[in-house]
Amino acid sequence: MKADRQTTVRDRIVLTGFGVHSGSLATLSLLPADAGSGVVFVRSGEDGERSVKVGPDAVNATELATVLGDSSGAVVATVEHLMSTLSALGVDNVICEIDGPEVPIMDGSAGAFVEAIDQVGLRTLTKARRYIKVLKPIKVMMGRGWGELRPRDGGFRVETEIDFDNPLIGRQSFAGDVGPAMFRRDLARARTFGFLSDVTRLWSAGYALGASLDNTLVVGDDRVLNQDGLRYADEFVRHKALDAIGDLAMAGAPLIGLYRSYCGGHRLNHMVLRALLADASAWCWTDKPVEHAAAPRRAYAGRGAELAMPAFRADHS
Repeated sequence: MKADRQTTVRDRIVLTGFGVHSGSLATLSLLPADAGSGVVFVRSGEDGERSVKVGPDAVNATELATVLGDSSGAVVATVEHLMSTLSALGVDNVICEIDGPEVPIMDGSAGAFVEAIDQVGLRTLTKARRYIKVLKPIKVMMGRGWGELRPRDGGFRVETEIDFDNPLIGRQSFAGDVGPAMFRRDLARARTFGFLSDVTRLWSAGYALGASLDNTLVVGDDRVLNQDGLRYADEFVRHKALDAIGDLAMAGAPLIGLYRSYCGGHRLNHMVLRALLADASAWCWTDKPVEHAAAPRRAYAGRGAELAMPAFRADHS
């Protein structure tokens, strides 16, 4: 596939599952879209349809998840895993139809989205792809955490580090050049995680109502509670990198640059992106193509996990 041309999915994709925070069952359909359409979410419900196009101004909230909305309020929540997948696989244009308030969490990772898109493949369009190229460093501090975008030739790279006061996680770091092969291999299967000790607080705030051991990596006092254990030795930081890619995809175009973060989360990721775009001297448009190595496709026949257990904290700060 030519990296200098826009793409869309070849055929309709349908996924069904529960929202990790709302607990609501939803069906998500990804439909082919024309060049220049971008990523558009169309929410259907009793009050008709509402739509929102992905862009930095469309981010309505970043508390525990990335939420898209408009002047009337939220349209769809927890879009970060899907957006991370679309960004890493190079999907420029797609209509995302959903009949619930939240993108299905599936197994807590981006694996189901990757495999579903790989099953139908991508179609190259005639219109050139445009990138946002970082021209100078932009850094945002938030508490003890920080995030920054820096100039870099050769595509988009993420370097994330976390530091939890929990011996099961501790300090972990991940770095990689973002592209389809890397994403499939290193990040797609990393699950969202949370702490058993935070259950009551989150329930009372209306969060994590659909989380379970089927869709969340749960950290107890002395062990990870999931029977299958960790998928990667450093699965926690890998999921943070996955989230960061999705949050920065809210730019509405692929980035060329380096993103580094320490103890970051959705809010910080979005603040860095907004700080970059607010400084006209910090970025520019470019049509420079970025080639990525191809990776094998795998068939997908899964669906969303049933709500099986009480909710746990999803660490989407």
